[in-house]
Amino acid sequence: MKHCLICFLGMALVLAGAGALPAPRRAAATDVRTFVLGYSAQGRPIEVTQVGAGPRKLVVVGNTHGAPEANTYRLTVELIEHFRATPTLVPPGVRLAFIPSINPDGLALGWRFDAAGVDLNRNMNTNLDACPENDWRVTVQGAYGIVSDTGGPYPDSQPEVRLLRSFLWDAAGAIFLHSNAGLVFPASCEHAPSIALAERYAGSAGYAYSRLWPNYTITGGMHDWAGSLGIAAITPELVTGDQTEFAQNLAALQAVLADAEALLPLPEDGLVAGLSVPAPVYRYWRALGGEERFGPPLQAARVTPAGLSQTFRNVSIALRDDLRDTPYYVQPEPLGVAALRDLAYGGAEALAEPAGEVEGRRFLETGHTLRGAFLDFWERGGGVEVFGLPLSEEFTTIAADGQPRVVQYLERVVLAFYPEDGGVRLEPLGARALALERLKQPTAPLMVR
Repeated sequence: MKHCLICFLGMALVLAGAGALPAPRRAAATDVRTFVLGYSAQGRPIEVTQVGAGPRKLVVVGNTHGAPEANTYRLTVELIEHFRATPTLVPPGVRLAFIPSINPDGLALGWRFDAAGVDLNRNMNTNLDACPENDWRVTVQGAYGIVSDTGGPYPDSQPEVRLLRSFLWDAAGAIFLHSNAGLVFPASCEHAPSIALAERYAGSAGYAYSRLWPNYTITGGMHDWAGSLGIAAITPELVTGDQTEFAQNLAALQAVLADAEALLPLPEDGLVAGLSVPAPVYRYWRALGGEERFGPPLQAARVTPAGLSQTFRNVSIALRDDLRDTPYYVQPEPLGVAALRDLAYGGAEALAEPAGEVEGRRFLETGHTLRGAFLDFWERGGGVEVFGLPLSEEFTTIAADGQPRVVQYLERVVLAFYPEDGGVRLEPLGARALALERLKQPTAPLMVR
């Protein structure tokens, strides 16, 4: 699936008919739906079955570790069928989502890792909390404590992890099913909602409760990433490596649903530079670079026909109600498109091809290429889902700081190269858009006579 603006708009048209989510109510048969969230590296669908329509989103994730933990895939399928047959078990105010396999490539290939040999449960950016011992690393401890370089080339590098990340921006709780140790443990950095959820799940399933995974240190774990963003996150480890233990896990899940208001706290808005940032936008902003990358908010979030939008120094981040529960629910707006249009009007000669030809990645959708530091920044920062596709080649112009710099226009941002430190930064398109908007406003109110 291509995540360019054209694809995004196409999906928007498909989903727009659904409209805003209905008010919370007891789930009915019409509230059960199965859809494809996205695709694995080898093109296998990653499916979601969702029951209910409430604001408290609880996500159950199976089969992170492929074939060796295939029983968690079968367990999740059994849970789906149970709730599909009895959707009224989901209480008002909850929407319960199941992902049977977040690692379908590993399941098909017969091993623990994804198609690239990365352990998906060691690949997430766990550097956001206050506990350095769980920070992401290339060299990790895996099954039976075996040490290997399977953490991935950088945090959140794998497509499956990025899909999961995008699905959890508005989650209240997340349950990551694994096997086999017969215990349940929460996010590791003293996150009270995760601890409470783990204790309830363990007691109801008849599993042991453990404050931490006792056998070795987990770095880059999904539960710790989720906990760092305020999501109540736990990892139940089934007792066996081949049985689904359906009755125990159904009892535990029903116990969680029965006390959802206490165990699944709604996402909380953030406060940045004295301005409130809506919870999903705040999580997105914080997880993908925060103030260092996107800048501080410049104004309060504004209601739009599609949902809401908030302008930061370098971007405007939109939340689309009609795209809830898709990878496109939260994303930067296409400010790069508007900036390039204005630049072209002011001097199209600035968009000439660079003199030297450097190997890079060419995008057939737009005919432009990302190279060197810009390509590395784009890949590590979230790729097309965050920055969009390139709309120009590199060229030199006067940047926002008044210095001549090499820049490149993308759909949602403008990249600028800083030779002083070899880094790449975003030009302040949010501040630019806000200034242009204010220039268009009258300096005095209109008088009606």
